[in-house]
Amino acid sequence: MLEKLQQMEEKYHQMGEKLMDPAVVSDQQAYVQLMREYKHMQPIIEKYHEYLQAQKNFEEAKELLSGGETDAELQEMAQLEYDSSREEMDALKEKLKRLLLPKDPNDDRNVIIEIRSGAGGEEASLFAGSLYRMYTMYAEAHGWKQELLSANPTELGGFKEVSFSIVGEGAYSRLKYESGVHRVQRVPETESQGRIHTSTVTVAVLVEADEVELEINPADLRIDVFRASGAGGQHINKTESAVRITHIPTGLVVECQDERSQYKNKDRAMKILRSRLYEMMLQEQNEKIASERKMQVGTGDRSERIRTYNFPQGRMTDHRIGLTLYRLEDIMNGNLDEILDALATADELARLAGQQEEA
Repeated sequence: MLEKLQQMEEKYHQMGEKLMDPAVVSDQQAYVQLMREYKHMQPIIEKYHEYLQAQKNFEEAKELLSGGETDAELQEMAQLEYDSSREEMDALKEKLKRLLLPKDPNDDRNVIIEIRSGAGGEEASLFAGSLYRMYTMYAEAHGWKQELLSANPTELGGFKEVSFSIVGEGAYSRLKYESGVHRVQRVPETESQGRIHTSTVTVAVLVEADEVELEINPADLRIDVFRASGAGGQHINKTESAVRITHIPTGLVVECQDERSQYKNKDRAMKILRSRLYEMMLQEQNEKIASERKMQVGTGDRSERIRTYNFPQGRMTDHRIGLTLYRLEDIMNGNLDEILDALATADELARLAGQQEEA
């Protein structure tokens, strides 16, 4: 491992020099890619330097202890330094093992989140609205920007489906575990008898794909424009501003009608389409990886029931890691870090175990 870290440090310094090369700076795509890799390596190199310092302190203390030093106080100090340095080296070694785990190349990317109501009718649509609020509040708390891309609202204030982007460094690394089926158990606002209903909502977290990395052939697209439906006054009935884009090779269809401008709706629809196609590409790549090396926590199976929100008991349970928290109101207000930290740690430990098995 230490040999690997030494080679990594050499590469890190070479990359630092490249980032100052005018030829690299002028190539935006190459510069962004290089800077992304450089920033990923930075905490590893910093931790490696901490390890080297602890190793140096350990060797110096060891030399003092074996040098026949007769001063009792100096011997005691050397022994303390020897013990503490050895403990620090062991702890830093474990941290470095985790940092050296293969990083998801998309972790620093922005995301598009699609929420769709499932079983449960209007109650499922209302909970889709609750989840939309939860994620946007989480984004706001982290200083990330969010933009509504497409929505199909219901009369009672919920959503049959809603798509929105979250722009912020590390957004995907935090939110990628949210893909799957979210189950809610609560007494609906529309229920007069006070019975608890169970409803489901599907969440998909997509990497926001750049035009550069995913080129779409215009000949593969069929673009239709039509009049938007729903609330919006007279304007909505007079202008064909809504856009439907069909990607002919895959059959994917995206509609956007929230903006008055046809151009803006088309731009948003293309953004969603690009991210869906990118997700399909990633899934194809993942299927080629041996099953035992896949992430154990799971980040993409939309049919997997991942979490239950039980309102009468104020309880949230994440079924993948067996985590139960009794602070549901706090969670619904966007305080998700405890859950996301636990999921990331579980994933990390599973990958470490897999790495040790392979070794």
